Parts: sequence; structure tokens; C-alpha cells
Amino acid sequence: MAKELIRLVDCCMAFDDELVLDHINLYFNDSEFLTLLGPSGCGKTTTLRIIGGFTTPTSGEVLFDGVRMNDIPPHLRQVNTVFQRYALFPHLNVFENVAFGLRIPRTVEENGKKSKKKLPEKEIRQRVLEMLEIVSLKGFENRRISELSGGQQQRVAIARALVNRPKVLLLDEPLAALDLRLRKDMQSELKRIQQQLGITFIYVTHDQEEALAMSDTIVVMDQGKIQQIGTPEDIYNEPKNAFVADFIGESNILDGIMHQDYVVEFFNRKFKCLDKGFQPMEPVDVVIRPEDVDIVPVEKGQLRGTVTAVTFKGVHYDTIVDFKGFKWLIQTTDYHEVGKEIGIVLNPDDIHIMHKSQYSGMFGDYSSYSEEYDEINDPTYIEEEDGNLGGRGDEE
Repeated sequence: MAKELIRLVDCCMAFDDELVLDHINLYFNDSEFLTLLGPSGCGKTTTLRIIGGFTTPTSGEVLFDGVRMNDIPPHLRQVNTVFQRYALFPHLNVFENVAFGLRIPRTVEENGKKSKKKLPEKEIRQRVLEMLEIVSLKGFENRRISELSGGQQQRVAIARALVNRPKVLLLDEPLAALDLRLRKDMQSELKRIQQQLGITFIYVTHDQEEALAMSDTIVVMDQGKIQQIGTPEDIYNEPKNAFVADFIGESNILDGIMHQDYVVEFFNRKFKCLDKGFQPMEPVDVVIRPEDVDIVPVEKGQLRGTVTAVTFKGVHYDTIVDFKGFKWLIQTTDYHEVGKEIGIVLNPDDIHIMHKSQYSGMFGDYSSYSEEYDEINDPTYIEEEDGNLGGRGDEE
């Protein structure tokens, strides 16, 4: 059984009377890769700063190995942080950047007396070289920071944070400044480093792909609250509400009625599903992932609709289909032209049922996406003079 390392107990955080964290209860296990995932302003970075000691919660407790840490400053916690901006020293080479924290004298207590003590130079060199090898920078000791790529600079920042041997490494969107290919490579590198060292990584991101690729556990947040905690598979396959379903991947989210265990109705038709435990005739949200929909000839379909937009995405086509005024996203490797009438088939394990929530009705209809696809595919479409697309202002 995994050992609990950190626990946040009923933590709240307010800035100028605005509640940023709303009664957060969360624990982190030793040797775990846990990701705080959510949109900007959801409270994930504030949570990270509370763990690191950079921010003190307005109320609640921060426990480390069962000891209250609310008033302990960052440098006295067994925690180090890698920020989005690496803050490397340009006048120092790679070796000295990594060694910087080791050269700071430590306060030690011997025979009841406190004194400052430096690490021997031999130990510093050994630990720096070991860490550079772990982050795949062996032989880069004498390189200047300006001579490194973005990914190499990030590895230096990680090595500098880990060389002090913290129990926990906090990472605040460290891949945001990298290009797509390098970001994917570094996802694998971070997971490898975490597994090799066996320490706890707490990672903050708004990128669902990063979270799914690296994490043991994902904590989905919105509006200062935890929406769901689980493994990547659980979060993706069993979202708790419409926000999680929409934020983690694409989802068609429909209004439905749960007639009985394993039977749900939507679009005036009953479908078999794998869910149970709902009240008879309870209104529910129905989630259908775009990749789970099978397109068939109209006469063989359980539902029929009309293709309204098609966008090529490389490995598949994003196909928008209008079903009785509600537009679905279907991801398929087969091309279906705009205006074509199609049928679809849904198997019981393609359908996931959720209780209604505050997010019901906010997500899942791809009408706005259809309009955007029409604009992209229209050769006569031009931007408005003020720079807004289609007069939609700053909406996203």
C-alpha cells in the first residue's frame, strides 16, 4: 500500500475576498506522479504554491508526514520547484547551475550547538555528475546556458531542483515554452526520471494530453474545487460530470432519461448501456466519445443525421453531424462529404451516464465548432477589420 506523504485538509485561499480555493481536501502518496489539471484560474497553481510554502492558506492545514507545515518557509521543506520560466544563471555553466544549491552552507546541530557547514567539493561534484547523467546531460558540464536548447535548459532546471534530494518535486507547467515535438519527448523524459528516482512529482498543467500521458493520478479542478480524482483511464472513461467529460478529450453530451438499470433514452429512443444505480426516469447527462461512434448506411443506423462539416486531422476526419438540431462530433478514418445522410450505431460500452450537475447543458453540442469549420473551409471568408473572427470578439 502506498505511503501518504502530503495532505491538504479543508484548505481555502482567498485574495481580496475572492475565494480561489474552496475547501480542498487532497492527499499525495510517496513516489507518485500526480497532476493537477484544469483551466486557467481553477486554483491548481495556488494549490502547488501552498504545498511549496510560497503561499499560506487562508484556512485549513498542510501536513507533511503528519506534521503541520503551514508556517514552515519553502527552504525548510523537503520540496523543490521547477517553474515555467527556468530562471537559470546565464553567467554560470551547466555544472555550476546544478551545483548552486549544494554550495549554500547548511545549518547543522552538533552537541546542542548550531553551525553552518558546507558540503565537501568532492561530494558536490559526485552528486552533480550523477544528476546530469540521470537527466541525459552527461558531458554538458562546461556548456554555457545560452548554448543549450529549450529542452536541455529544462533538464538543467530539473537537475538543479533534484540535486538537493527533495522528497517532492513541484512542476508548474514546465513544458509550456517548448514546441510540440519537444514537449512530447520531455513528457517521456519526466516520467522516466520520476520512476528512476522514485520520488513524488506534483505537476500542474492545463494540457489534458500531458496529464493522460504521464500521470499515475489526475486531479481535475475548476472554480477552486476538485471535480474528480482518479487514474487517467478512470478520468477519461468514467467522467463524473459534464465539465470533466468536456475538458478531458472531446465529448458529445446529451440530455437523457434513465428508465431503469442499463437502459437510457435519448433522442426519443432507448439504448442499452452499462450503468446502473440511478432513480427510475431520472434525467441524466449522456456522454458519447467521438471515436466510439460507428458510421453505417442510413438503413442500418440506430440514429440518422446529416454531415454539416468535415475537417482533416491527419489520422482521422473530424466530422460534424446534425441529429435533430443537435450537432455531434464523430472522429472517423473514412471521409463522408458534407450534405450526406448517414446512420450511426452505438454499443452499450460506448454510452456513459452521469448525474445532472451545475455543468449540465453547457457542453457537448458542436454547433459552434461547425460554424468555425465552415469559416476555415470557406475560401471567401475573411477576417473582420478589427481582427475578430466572424464578429465573435474574444470568445473561445
